[in-house]
Amino acid sequence: MHPEVAAYVLGVLDEADLQEFERHLDSCERCQTELRELRDVPDLLDNLKLQTSASEDDDPPIPMSR
Repeated sequence: MHPEVAAYVLGVLDEADLQEFERHLDSCERCQTELRELRDVPDLLDNLKLQTSASEDDDPPIPMSR
């Protein structure tokens, strides 16, 4: 797996890395496939945090950014 795919999905790349990865993504079928496979991860993590917080009566979780 290309390390930037996960960082891209989670929205943690800085602007320069984001632009560079998006250029790479245009021509890399492998990364495009990995991106499709990981696309739902931020929502799954948000749901998990919501379930955990509800059971612990903590402050509401901060949603993952994309």
